[in-house]
Amino acid sequence: MKTIKIKNHYTANPLYIMLFALTLTVMSCDTNDDNAVTNTPPTVQEFNVIRQIALDNLTQNFQINTANGTTTWTSAKGVELDINPSCLTLNGNPVTGLIDIEYVEIFDGGNMITTNKPTMGLMGNGDKSLLISGGEFFINATQGGVQLELTCPMTVIVPTSLTNPGGDQEMTLWNGVFDDNGNLTWEEIPEDPAGNGNIFIEGDGPNAVYYAYFDSFGWTNVDRFYSDPRPKTTILVDVPDGYDNTNSAVYLHYDGEGNALANLDTYDENTGLFSEHYGQIPIGLACHIIFATESDGQWRYAIKGVTITANTTYSFTLSETTVGTEQQLIDAINNLP
Repeated sequence: MKTIKIKNHYTANPLYIMLFALTLTVMSCDTNDDNAVTNTPPTVQEFNVIRQIALDNLTQNFQINTANGTTTWTSAKGVELDINPSCLTLNGNPVTGLIDIEYVEIFDGGNMITTNKPTMGLMGNGDKSLLISGGEFFINATQGGVQLELTCPMTVIVPTSLTNPGGDQEMTLWNGVFDDNGNLTWEEIPEDPAGNGNIFIEGDGPNAVYYAYFDSFGWTNVDRFYSDPRPKTTILVDVPDGYDNTNSAVYLHYDGEGNALANLDTYDENTGLFSEHYGQIPIGLACHIIFATESDGQWRYAIKGVTITANTTYSFTLSETTVGTEQQLIDAINNLP
């Protein structure tokens, strides 16, 4: 019988040995948490675009005719706007004809995240703290693309059932102010010198409404400061490599407060950490930390449930993130406790 010997090229040829070793090296690298998901971080523009798309999706547009006098318009959520055209001017002159109105309403944490409209209010000492919202609103008026001025208040009637049925007597009005990076902070609007309130509750129970007078165009919020007697702390959050405060954001959802959203608004380029550096987060708070960014025209996000302990650093890896649509992110946030 003739015996046939088969030569093993993998053990005899050094080239095969090198290729095999290289393959093992690559495979071992892929087991790293952040390398387990291949991804290129978005540019600043890509992140801003997806936020703008979310805002455009919430924008409602309508027209009023000055010839009709005061016009009442009801939004998709049931908010009523009463606009008196005699209160609108163009370069100080009365306006006639058709006027274009742009309107946005936000009542939940999901839409607050996608549009980057958290509820952080400016305190007397310059720090920021969480606000509980009865609704965030953007209202603007133009004619032929030219900005109009408001010379007397608009009446805005907001159902309390959208946030807190029956209403909250501590609610006041706040103006939205943007920094150079486009991040929003709310500043309380003082009542007029005569002591007339700019917001009050009308009605009782689930049929109650906030009756408010908005005296300027732009962003206005029905709000009050969140109150918690527990000792406070600050926290740090570490996000995946390649992400910072220009192409991603970190938010804090307080469990049980779905119509409020804090954000970690500072970022240390040396440490790569986001921070709530005001020391306003209650120790023992049950909450969810949210990392959000863009990925190929969709949202990449991760949600981590924690109970706050003092001076803790929380971390996100890329493998913990999910890529989904705007609506999937909104639903994920709004379904939190």
